[in-house]
Amino acid sequence: MLTINALRRLHISASFQLADGECLALQGPSGVGKTLLLRAIADLDPNEGSIELDGRPRESMPAPIWRKQVTYVAAEPGWWADTVQEHFVAWGPAVALAQRLGLPSSCATWPIQRLSTGEKQRLGLMRALLLHSRVLLLDEPTSALDAASTASVEAIIAERLSRGTSVIWSTHNNAQARRIGSRLLMMASDGRLEEHPL
Repeated sequence: MLTINALRRLHISASFQLADGECLALQGPSGVGKTLLLRAIADLDPNEGSIELDGRPRESMPAPIWRKQVTYVAAEPGWWADTVQEHFVAWGPAVALAQRLGLPSSCATWPIQRLSTGEKQRLGLMRALLLHSRVLLLDEPTSALDAASTASVEAIIAERLSRGTSVIWSTHNNAQARRIGSRLLMMASDGRLEEHPL
């Protein structure tokens, strides 16, 4: 269980709980602060308030450990080396996942410079999935993907949900929010969050 109490980041104020195996769809206009909220939960940006994972306060563990348990996946993942494989601790476990996401195993040797936005999104998601985090914070993870790749991502996340992983999934796609979400949080322009029926 992820418990967020009076989390504040700039104009955003949030309090809610996320149960194991639950997917919370997060929606709101562009620029309203959805990314800021996800980054604050992952402790990537300064924030106030309290967050607990199974009753354990975020402050009780080093930030890198928290981020392996509560993992943020950016809409445009960052890259720091020349080839795909250099961004993975081990490529072997990634091969089957790459193939499920429509990428050949040979993509390990691809230069980062040649990747499309959609390939970067899928590879960034793969990096996060291989951590086996308790909570995934997905920031528009399929925004640059075609229908087939989107369906593959949704199927993989559904499997993780069935195994108890919790997910907050930011999306502008109403149909996707209904497909993947068990609850819907709408963020207003003033940063308030309200739960809405799916």
